[in-house]
Order: sequence, then structure tokens, then C-alpha cells
Amino acid sequence: MNSIAGTWDVSMRTPIGTVRAVMTFTEDDGSLTGFAEGKSEQTPLRDLRLEAGETQDHVTWAQTITKPMRLELLFDVTVLEGRMSGYSRAGRLPQSAVSGIRRSA
Repeated sequence: MNSIAGTWDVSMRTPIGTVRAVMTFTEDDGSLTGFAEGKSEQTPLRDLRLEAGETQDHVTWAQTITKPMRLELLFDVTVLEGRMSGYSRAGRLPQSAVSGIRRSA
């Protein structure tokens, strides 16, 4: 199992305030998939890529949301010991800080 597999409580500090979501990542035969569940919708994660490092892993993915408006989000995070940190970007908007904690199994 890689460091991102599991369920995460994620917070994103955006220009419209802090947005919280639950993200679930699954690894099956080396293939990584996932989805995000927010207050008003559930969306699949696309183009998931994991680069394993010596001390932490680097993970990127894309996701399209439609509420409160349609946005294409690109995520770039590092994962270390059950914690996620990094940023997301929505088009020309400024980067939003992303942090997350893995839920216990």
C-alpha cells in the first residue's frame, strides 16, 4: 500500500473561505483511483500520479467541481506519515493551501 491510499479529511483555504472535503484514494494492482466528497457533490479524481520519495511522497491529481461554480482544480501535495500538505490551483485564481489528515482505519 502506498502512502496516499485511504480516506483523508482535507481542508483547502480558498479565496471564498475554507472548504472541507473527504478524499478517498484506492490502489488496485498498482493503479491509483479516487474521489472527493464535499458538502454538495461527489467528484472523481483524475490523472492521479504518485512519485515515491525516500522520506515523503509527491502526489498530483485533477478534479472538476460544479458548485459553487464550475472549476477545474489541479492538486499538488506531499504526503508524510499520515499528513498531506501542498496546494490546489483553479485556472488563473491564486493557489489555495491544502492540508489533510488520514483517517484511522
